[in-house]
Amino acid sequence: MINVTKTFLPDFDRYVQTIKRAWDKAHLTNNGELVQELEVALKKHLGVDHLWFTGNGTIVLQMALKALGQNSGEIITTPFSYVATTNAILWEGFSPVFVDINERDFCIDAGKIEAAITDKTIAILATHVYGNPCDIEAIEAIAKKHNIKVIYDAAHAFGATYKGKQILSYGDIATCSFHATKVFHTVEGGCIITNNAEMSQKLLLFRQFGHIGDDYYSVGINGKNSEFHAAMGLCNLPELDRIIAARKEISSWYDAGILNLPIQRPIALPETLYNFAYYPVIFKNEETLLKVKSMLAEQQIFARRYFYPSLNNLPFIQYSPAPVSEKIARCALSLPLSHETSFETVSLVIDIIKKAL
Repeated sequence: MINVTKTFLPDFDRYVQTIKRAWDKAHLTNNGELVQELEVALKKHLGVDHLWFTGNGTIVLQMALKALGQNSGEIITTPFSYVATTNAILWEGFSPVFVDINERDFCIDAGKIEAAITDKTIAILATHVYGNPCDIEAIEAIAKKHNIKVIYDAAHAFGATYKGKQILSYGDIATCSFHATKVFHTVEGGCIITNNAEMSQKLLLFRQFGHIGDDYYSVGINGKNSEFHAAMGLCNLPELDRIIAARKEISSWYDAGILNLPIQRPIALPETLYNFAYYPVIFKNEETLLKVKSMLAEQQIFARRYFYPSLNNLPFIQYSPAPVSEKIARCALSLPLSHETSFETVSLVIDIIKKAL
């Protein structure tokens, strides 16, 4: 069986040696030594000053929205993302306002954002889709003009850069997922980043129930993570360049295989260095996608409709049209890609696609 991805696992003995440091101290959670060490390593790698390691990539979206200091209002967001993006907005009591995506990289269409801003708009929450950056300059110019915050859901973007800077370094707040399916993972986990020291302190308090020791300062939740997860991150981070290089080569095999086929691929902004987090292909219609997906499954190859459905079609929100997102969501399929996907697997996938077409 070949899944859409396969989790990278570091050398087992190295992981055991790392976690033994926490094991010997019996300090397994509550901001332990390994968590702090991982945060320092991540800040250095990303070139940021303020970063907190957390339990997952959804809770950081909730923390970011809570940090806006509002109890209601509108959040401009993308309909083409994982459902966590919209769920976090709803969970925190805000109303999502969907702005359609562009047909180049499938990120939110910056040219349509300003028309969606009202006196109820609190922030823009945009996703760097598949790890490709949004139109960062345009979005941040709009936000500055209207005095609203920018939060980037960068769950896919770890290891990718734009104009020489890590993508996670952009925005008032950026969040990331370190789920086991990601290019860099801690089994479960995530992080939240800000360029503002005061905001960073607020986020720290949110992560740990709003208190430090016996002193209570604000509301908070349990956003902490454990030493076991931090140990995985410490073992995986030095392997990142090798992981990305392997995924890049495998992606090049796909590129050669689909050349001249009637398939669309996302095109990143110039000066983007991609992390090869996914290999999405866009077919001409949903019928073709379903045919390809079914034929792959017959060979025990499981591609994923990512993202599907377009979030403006969720049954628990009021529908608003987003025709580009709806079209791409119907036709987008992520093909198997991991650090060790074989040339034979890629060739088989391509052969099946050609037969289906």
